[in-house]
Amino acid sequence: MFSVRNAIRKAFTLPGCVLLLQLHASLSTGPQQQNGTFYELRTYCIKPEHNSAFLKLTNEKIQLRTAHSELLGYWSVEYGGLNEVFHIWKYESYAQRAAVRAALAQDPEWQNQYISKALPLLSSQDSEVTYLVPWCEIDKPSKEGVYELVTFQMKPGGPAVWGKAFRAAVSTHAKAGYAHLVGVFHSEFGLLNRVHALWWYEDADRRAATRRVAHQDARVVAAVRESVSYLDSQRNKLLIPMAFSPLK
Repeated sequence: MFSVRNAIRKAFTLPGCVLLLQLHASLSTGPQQQNGTFYELRTYCIKPEHNSAFLKLTNEKIQLRTAHSELLGYWSVEYGGLNEVFHIWKYESYAQRAAVRAALAQDPEWQNQYISKALPLLSSQDSEVTYLVPWCEIDKPSKEGVYELVTFQMKPGGPAVWGKAFRAAVSTHAKAGYAHLVGVFHSEFGLLNRVHALWWYEDADRRAATRRVAHQDARVVAAVRESVSYLDSQRNKLLIPMAFSPLK
C-alpha cells in the first residue's frame, strides 16, 4: 500500500500531472462545480407555540430579504416534519453571498422589523450549500400545487460511485410522468453525499395515487433496486408553498 501511495504522489509531480489532477477533481467533486451558481437550502424549526406568529411575520416582511438576493421557493412543512419551514436561495458566487450577508447585517429595516422579532421564535436553523446535478436544470411547474422534498443520504464516494444509478432512478420516475421534477441538488457544504430531489404534484392525493402506480412499474422497480445499494437512508417531506413563494 505504501508503494502505491508513493507512486500516486510521484505521478502528481510529473509535468503531465495537470490532466491527472483535473481527472481526480472531476471524479471527486463532479462537473457541477464548473458553474459558480449554487443554491442554499435552509430549514428552520419553529417553536410550536410561535408557529403561526413566525409564518405571519415572514409573510409580511419577506420583501426585506428578497430585496437582497433571489428566492427560489419558500414552504411550510405539512408532513415529514412539524413546525418547520424550508426555503431555497440562489447565488451566482460565494462572493455574492458574502456581500448579501454583509448588506443584511447593515440593513436596519431587516434587522429591526424582521430578524430581531423572528429569531426568538425559532428553536434551530440549518443551512446547506448545494449545486444542481449536471444533468438537471430548474424546471418550474406551470401551475400551483404541492411539493415533495426527498433527501437521500448516499454512501461515501460521491457521484463517481453512485451518480449513474441515482440518475437512472430519478429519471425513470420523471420520464414516466409520475411526478414533475423541479430540481436535484447535491450537497457541497453540510452532510456530504447527500442529494435532494424536489418534486411537484397537483395535490397530495395525486401524489399518493401516482406513487401506487409507480410501484407497479417494472422500469421504476428495476432502477430503484439498482440505486438502493448505494443508499444509506432517505427522508421525505410534503411542502406547502407560502403565498409569496416564487415556486407555487
